[in-house]
Amino acid sequence: MKIVTWNINGIRTFKNGIKKTLDSFDADIICVQETKVTRDLLDEKTAIVDGYNSYFSFSRGRSGYSGVATYCKDTATPFLAEEGLTGLLANQGEAVGCYGDQVELSSEELLALDNEGRAVITQHHFIGTDGPQKLTVINVYCPRADPEKPERKQYKLQFYQLLQCRAEAILSSGSHVIVLGDVNTSHRPIDHCDPNDVDNFEDNPGRKWLDHFLFGKAEKAQNGNTDDEFEEVCMKSASGGKFVDSFRRFHPKRSNAFTCWSTLTGARQTNYGTRIDYIFADCCLVESAFIGVDIMPEVEGSDHCPVWAQLSCTLQSSTKCPPLCTRHLPEFTGRQQKLSRFFVKVSEKDRASKDSEESLPGSQDDGEIRENLNPVVQGNSVAKKRPTCREKDINANKTKRSKQMKTESNAKGSLLAFFKPKQTPSIPSSENLSLEQTESSQDSPGSESDTRSCPGNVQTESLSVVTEMETEYQDEVEGESTSIDQPKDCKKGPCTGFWKAVLRGPPQPPLCKSHNEPCVLRTVKKAGPNLGRQFFVCARPQGHSSNPQARCNFFAWVDKGK
Repeated sequence: MKIVTWNINGIRTFKNGIKKTLDSFDADIICVQETKVTRDLLDEKTAIVDGYNSYFSFSRGRSGYSGVATYCKDTATPFLAEEGLTGLLANQGEAVGCYGDQVELSSEELLALDNEGRAVITQHHFIGTDGPQKLTVINVYCPRADPEKPERKQYKLQFYQLLQCRAEAILSSGSHVIVLGDVNTSHRPIDHCDPNDVDNFEDNPGRKWLDHFLFGKAEKAQNGNTDDEFEEVCMKSASGGKFVDSFRRFHPKRSNAFTCWSTLTGARQTNYGTRIDYIFADCCLVESAFIGVDIMPEVEGSDHCPVWAQLSCTLQSSTKCPPLCTRHLPEFTGRQQKLSRFFVKVSEKDRASKDSEESLPGSQDDGEIRENLNPVVQGNSVAKKRPTCREKDINANKTKRSKQMKTESNAKGSLLAFFKPKQTPSIPSSENLSLEQTESSQDSPGSESDTRSCPGNVQTESLSVVTEMETEYQDEVEGESTSIDQPKDCKKGPCTGFWKAVLRGPPQPPLCKSHNEPCVLRTVKKAGPNLGRQFFVCARPQGHSSNPQARCNFFAWVDKGK
């Protein structure tokens, strides 16, 4: 049996096809974290992969955030599957069970811990040395403690507490347990690229929790215990931990074995990262079944790399997928869904009666249905309602609008018409305008009444307005003509200087002192007095200060005047 965990940093990591990526691992169980997909955005190609059955947990508060998924080969189909750690999201009869003591957390806190889609639990069966046994796999994406948000630090510690409570409860029920995923805390200084740069490294609450969750300081790698003593130390650990960091079990002194790097600083090129992705397992399972564990830094596509573990046991496949499987989701089962199903709970009787009483499509009324079923025959006309005056006016306005739109569309012409020089329109004088108004009033039948109804002072004002518009337009045309007659050099000089002053490009980058290479421009995005300011740093990827190929400590603010 082979199991893999990988923080994919978005489901779009599978650019070459999800099946091709899953097959490349050649694993029975593949657990991914940070899918960043909600149920409404989950497509069928991602949810249903040929040869696999999948189980998703979605974030219910934010879109494009968090989320985990477990893909199992059809030959390793689990017997039970559950979303979340609290049991509040599981249906009765479908859950793994064994929730432990959750008294210290309120119901609101428990619901909030499962609301971000951070855990999926699958339970499998395998044949071990002692006969048939159960194996429970807990796929988790632990929260990150944002230093600027103190409430997230408390949220993270509560999630750790809930995870330990659930894992130990399942272990006490007789099942073997594997806890794997992105834990978001590096355990030991050997798991960090620069632990001396971290204030109070050992006092970090996350590391203290790992000391308590694992058997930590009593580990064989540090105390030199023999293989016979190892299992006894696990079960009687002074720290009370019941789980093992399987990677350190096989590689106790390997340094620079990191699984996460910063993509903003290019730290993966210099291997300047941390190890925060783990495969934890109970002591008995590690000793009896684990063959090997390692990381896969050569696999790209995310800011994390996968971690795999090989076990000597063979999983038994269930004959049917648990209800949590994506194959059972209504949107992927081929049943047509109605909009009303997403808003109200419809019983079977009501659904059957509604289906039988459905009318013709298009929401036709009775009159339209009769007219469609019995078309009008010659000599058998149906009386139609005469349109009112208001309806006539509305129809006339619609006709005018359609004609106007047609003329406007025809007037646009080809694209070249936009680049031709504008022609000066001929402005009719006041005498011609009054003459045209007189001619039009004589030609139109209803114009006499319209002209007589208008007072004389209104006509005089309109003529004066037209005369003013004439004068303004002529002034504008004269101004344009004088500007056109000016030489091009006179116009281009001040215009070029103006645009250079307004749209100045980025400042010239200085050379860093260590490598004598052009620096890169950065912008402060952290809230504070320097928010929005720009600065120059060395363009090389981030790395340890002792690495000459890494970024040097050059730093320079960009002056606002430049």
